[in-house]
Amino acid sequence: MNTLEQFSLTYKQKVESELKEAIQSLETPESLKESMLYSINAGGKRIRPLLMLSVIDTFSENADRGLKAAAALEMIHTYSLIHDDLPSMDDDDLRRGMPTNHKVYGEAVAILAGDALLTKSFELIADSHVEDLSKIRLISMLAKAAGAEGMVGGQIADIEGENKPLTLEALEDVHRKKTGRLLEFAAAAGGLISGLDDEKLNQLRAFAEHIGLAFQIRDDILDVEGEESEIGKPVGSDEGRQKSTYPAILGMKEAKEKLEYHLHQARVILTSLHPDPQILLDLTNLIGNRKN
Repeated sequence: MNTLEQFSLTYKQKVESELKEAIQSLETPESLKESMLYSINAGGKRIRPLLMLSVIDTFSENADRGLKAAAALEMIHTYSLIHDDLPSMDDDDLRRGMPTNHKVYGEAVAILAGDALLTKSFELIADSHVEDLSKIRLISMLAKAAGAEGMVGGQIADIEGENKPLTLEALEDVHRKKTGRLLEFAAAAGGLISGLDDEKLNQLRAFAEHIGLAFQIRDDILDVEGEESEIGKPVGSDEGRQKSTYPAILGMKEAKEKLEYHLHQARVILTSLHPDPQILLDLTNLIGNRKN
């Protein structure tokens, strides 16, 4: 296995153990815990926590310090997926090849499971093994990245952009918020936990902005060219909802060129920050070439 494969295998297991332990220890009705664990256990690439932990490993060689913060970030991401899939949002029946949460537990429980994951995430950071001032800053950064100025704001813009054409600039603004802000938090949080200064944190945010856009462009390409058995949802769902996408605006050839541009810019930033950022380079390449 290469360095990223070894790192991912180790830290995906550690993050998943942290997630399950945090949920199973809750003093709450079993039905709520079951619903929360259902979506957590559905798997996924865990790209956001792996990005955070890869930054910590690269700059301080002590990724375990970030486990609670990484698990908190994955809770936020999972809550957003549960809510995204609801009939009032994207109305999806499948997520990662499995029935969506509300299809199994009903809409009310699914909504509450998402709410519980969201709020538990901040408790995890408060209990993490980092300095108190860093905890406060991490909580503030995560709230902003996940809230009205970040992911939620991007979700609103995405909903309002359905059934009408968007410019490339408007589409990129949606995805900088909806997808990119949590990735930017992952990179900057890893840098903060590693003790980097604000200038380097801003460079990490710029790196993550590029891989966030690359992630979404690749997602749009897979919605056209991917295999349903690999991506875990129906191919062509974006077109069916008349959503603006990079291939729809640019054409497939230019969308793929745009993908390569953002991956290249991400690599340039990384190599300016560290003499040997191999795990982060591998993660960047994984995002650009993923099949699901």
